[in-house]
Amino acid sequence: MDTEAVRSFVRAAELGQLQHAADELGVTQQAVSKRIATLERQLDVRLFTRTARGVELTLDGQAFLPHARNIVTGVDRAITAIRPGSRALRIDVLGLRSAQAVVLHDYWRSRPGTDLDVVTLRVNDPRVAVAAVQAGDIDASFRTVTDAATLPRDVQMIHAFDSPLELLVGPRHPLASARTLTPPQLRRHRIWVPGIAPRSEWAEFYDQLTTAFDLRIDAAGPNFGNEVLLDALADSADVATLVGARDRYIWPTNYDLRRIPIVNPTLAYPLSLIFPRANPHPGLRAIINHFGSLTPLPEPAWRPSWATATRRSDGDGDGSGYGDPGST
Repeated sequence: MDTEAVRSFVRAAELGQLQHAADELGVTQQAVSKRIATLERQLDVRLFTRTARGVELTLDGQAFLPHARNIVTGVDRAITAIRPGSRALRIDVLGLRSAQAVVLHDYWRSRPGTDLDVVTLRVNDPRVAVAAVQAGDIDASFRTVTDAATLPRDVQMIHAFDSPLELLVGPRHPLASARTLTPPQLRRHRIWVPGIAPRSEWAEFYDQLTTAFDLRIDAAGPNFGNEVLLDALADSADVATLVGARDRYIWPTNYDLRRIPIVNPTLAYPLSLIFPRANPHPGLRAIINHFGSLTPLPEPAWRPSWATATRRSDGDGDGSGYGDPGST
């Protein structure tokens, strides 16, 4: 069924004249007449009768009108849902319990009228997320291309915020009673981070972290999800993992897991935001400005080498590079 024919029928029924409907739709009266005639043939009914003053609905037309209105409304909503600038701001996060999602949720709670669509691209390679930004499938992505020089010219990457790491352990772990920990205290302890994906930004992060502090990062085994990881920590006396301070984890009370901040230096996982250089979604600026209101990272802090270049390229790291065609 031709939705424009249905739209022509609805406007003609509401206005009572084909010419008025044609004027509103930006077509000729003949075009409206043809559309309605085609619709009548498809439905095998007459929808209008002509009068001296215009057109009037037949009984079949009256029965069809409310359904036709629903069709037109549904089409309009569908178009709005996918049109950049008119649809909700669509941002890709690494996970719905990740620090990025938590920060976006805090932003939305402070501005509940914000039209925000938080999605998760099930990909590990940040180049796939870049392609989705280029295609307009998403408006922005919390991903990092660690070699910023390889970014396409039509996308921009800025530093969003840093996520300080914590050690997550079960109650029988040797470090479970610590209030804070330093990186040297983590040496020789097994830190299990299953499913580190090759070519991902976090693979490079853990490579550099291991080298910098001589840590024992164990990536063995597939990632069966947070629940399996938390089960293992609760039952183990020697396994720990690293989590972001803002990451949301939920476990049964009897697990008695402990999240222990790492200090001197703070281990910082840098989060970047990728979005189009030209015509970014109008709702994006307020999100980027929100990053500047986040609690500053405890210093001193360690960051991977690629984070320094990203922070330098967008000024002071608070999103000030937004809209600047010279920053990357």
